[in-house]
Amino acid sequence: MKTAIVLGANGLVGQELVKQLTQNSNYRQIEVLGRRKLDLIDDKIKYHSFDFNQPNLSLLNGDVLFCCLGTTIKKAGSQPEFKKVDYHYVIESAKAAFNNGTKSMVVISAMGADAHSSIFYNKVKGEMERDLSAIGFEKLIIVRPSLLLGHRSEFRLGERVAQVLVSGLNFLIPAKYKGIKAEQVAKAMINYESIASQPVAIYENYDLLKVNS
Repeated sequence: MKTAIVLGANGLVGQELVKQLTQNSNYRQIEVLGRRKLDLIDDKIKYHSFDFNQPNLSLLNGDVLFCCLGTTIKKAGSQPEFKKVDYHYVIESAKAAFNNGTKSMVVISAMGADAHSSIFYNKVKGEMERDLSAIGFEKLIIVRPSLLLGHRSEFRLGERVAQVLVSGLNFLIPAKYKGIKAEQVAKAMINYESIASQPVAIYENYDLLKVNS
């Protein structure tokens, strides 16, 4: 059985991912690294206080690294601060885990990620994907969800409005762009980690929706 490392567990997908990992018989231990614990208590879970600005890199030690880190430019306060979270924290954590012997990584990116994009958000996500691919994991699974559906601990007005609109019209939207529930993304992350065979595998929104609910 495997040991999972989870970054970004307090986020929309991260919380659901930890919950599903506790129920998955392929995982015996879940190392959750972050600033605060979840309400979820389980014998499999070990919580570790983790400061990304002064990280204890020895904690990034397990079989699979699940990365759900992500913020918004508004919340971060600036483009450089956004990139620090969505690029630097991710890359530095991945390198440390790889150096500690982690063989596999699963990371949430975004639809439209492209290192050459003129859109800052897409460019940062594309650069993240590119540089993760160069680290050398036996398996790197990249998932690119569309709009995430679910209740966040912090209120995001624009995202909430979009969720309401998408939820009502989802049946009219092509699978590539459909809103997707956080639990479905978490389920797909776990599923594709177990079945992917190529060194780098990218799964688009429609791939995530295919995984049995």
